[in-house]
Amino acid sequence: MSLSSAAVADTMVEELLAGGIPDTYKAAYVERDDAARLWDKPEKDIRETLKVGDVPMPELAPDEVLVAVMASAMNYNTVWSARFEPIPTFVFLNHLAKSGGWNERHDQPHHVLGSDAAGIVVATGDGDRHHSPGDSVVVWPGWGDAEQVMALDDAVLGTQSLAWGYETNFGGLANYAIVKNTQLMPKPRHLTWEEAACNTLCGMTAYRMLVSPHGAPFKQGDIVFIWGAAGGLGSYAVQLVRNGGGIAVGVVNSESKARVLEELGCDLIIRRDEEGLEGLTGKALGKGMRIIVRRELGEDPHVVFEHVGAATFPASVYLVRPGGRVVTCGSSTGYEHSFDNRYLWMKAKRIIGSHGSTLQEALEFNRLVDLGKIQPTLAKTVALDDVVEAAYETDLNRHVGKIGVLCQAPEEGLGVEDRERREQIGESKIELFRKFG
Repeated sequence: MSLSSAAVADTMVEELLAGGIPDTYKAAYVERDDAARLWDKPEKDIRETLKVGDVPMPELAPDEVLVAVMASAMNYNTVWSARFEPIPTFVFLNHLAKSGGWNERHDQPHHVLGSDAAGIVVATGDGDRHHSPGDSVVVWPGWGDAEQVMALDDAVLGTQSLAWGYETNFGGLANYAIVKNTQLMPKPRHLTWEEAACNTLCGMTAYRMLVSPHGAPFKQGDIVFIWGAAGGLGSYAVQLVRNGGGIAVGVVNSESKARVLEELGCDLIIRRDEEGLEGLTGKALGKGMRIIVRRELGEDPHVVFEHVGAATFPASVYLVRPGGRVVTCGSSTGYEHSFDNRYLWMKAKRIIGSHGSTLQEALEFNRLVDLGKIQPTLAKTVALDDVVEAAYETDLNRHVGKIGVLCQAPEEGLGVEDRERREQIGESKIELFRKFG
């Protein structure tokens, strides 16, 4: 970052803090009227339902913080929201509002989306004791009631454990975001705003799935089979497996995505388009994958990292070794799964559901990013005004890694506070995904 860029960044912070809280702000959102009109139609074009424009600024609750969002990132839950599938997200907002109090604000005629953000604290609620205006932060996308008893053991099990910007309003694809004070953690100082923003939802979700005892933690030498390994979730999974001494098996469907895995050091790369596996599902797909893994590694996977859903889940159950684990956090190709249960019960396999992360898991993952042990998967960046096309690209699975979104940051490359650490880690490692964007 040049001196001129540093001056731009310093001036920007000063202006944000001096400007106060605006009455409206720019955001990416969907509308309740569109949901009522379109949600049960099988064909939807999210370019017609996802919009960018000004929305009212809500009042800040005592346990909340207002963040000026410098950058955000695209996730598949934004695609689900714009498709109103499996149900319109306004159902979530209405349910949240019924709990009363400050939660009533979430039930609006619009839903501001986005579950990633990096930015600057602008204002804090009266009950916040840990943050100050001017703090550089990233947002953990776990939203909930930290005082619930069950949440003290595992926050994901709380009755109000929700995905911020998907099951709540006021998300990160905007110039401002409303977050709980428990959602904030320090921004890694060697990263730009857009690099820091892309790590949170996908990286922290992958950490819980593969490292936390709440997921399916692997050990050194374990074979971990990763669907969609060059995407947002999969690319963090590959890094975590490699860091932990596991054997990463990544599945992709193009040369460009295979090159990403080569750069990440994936141990075995399977090209579906080259192995004659395109179009296969169920046992046939699982058997084809098992033949390849056995041929190359001599044994079956210990863990299957599953987030694709209906198109791959039956194959995952078949493919994983006896006593192995299928860990799942989503279903981008459909959430109703049909599989041969004999391969589950007769081989003593396990299916583990994993949703988001706890704050502790998020902090541990953020520490790895801050240490340079995990690299951003940012492939390209778009402006907030262009977020609709970015969501459409995500919907079609044309992207590699993560697509960043510049919100209040006027240009790329701002936000680096520790240039020495960045140089120690290496610009080429941090920007690895850029060559594939």
